[in-house]
Amino acid sequence: MSPLSIEVLSAERLRASLGDLAALLEDAVESGASVGFLLPLEHRDALRFWDGVVAKISSGDLILLVAWLDGRLAGSVQLALENRPNGRHRAEVVKLLVHRSARRRGIGQALMQAVEEVALEAGRTLLVLDTRRGDAAQQLYSKIGYVPAGMIPRYALSSSGSLDDTVFFYKELSR
Repeated sequence: MSPLSIEVLSAERLRASLGDLAALLEDAVESGASVGFLLPLEHRDALRFWDGVVAKISSGDLILLVAWLDGRLAGSVQLALENRPNGRHRAEVVKLLVHRSARRRGIGQALMQAVEEVALEAGRTLLVLDTRRGDAAQQLYSKIGYVPAGMIPRYALSSSGSLDDTVFFYKELSR
């Protein structure tokens, strides 16, 4: 049995794992990840974020995948489904998080492979995502076949107070 397992988390299971998921988000922000939050990230704000994810899962707008390493939460990724009639073939990959203690073990790549499989099962053949220019995630996305679509300068504020460039990617999926 592999020590790494990935599963789609239901809203109920997410509620049961709120503390672990909040800690994962806090770890990502503390390590400088550009995931929409700035330091200091209060625990209650991390919990509030995950409460919002519960609502999106319940409404069918989002799918959450989590990675467990040796029984501990090691990472997560979200698939935001486009539900407008002209976009039901696409989805956005958001908030790929891997805990610092679990990095460099292929978890990010495994989560991305799993999210692509889930996207196909949901009838989505085009994925889009973005990341801060120069982040390790940019290298990962290029390595696994995501195509850079462009870069917007000074797109997102960093914890240091600077405005960082953001690179947008896409990938067409097929069975």
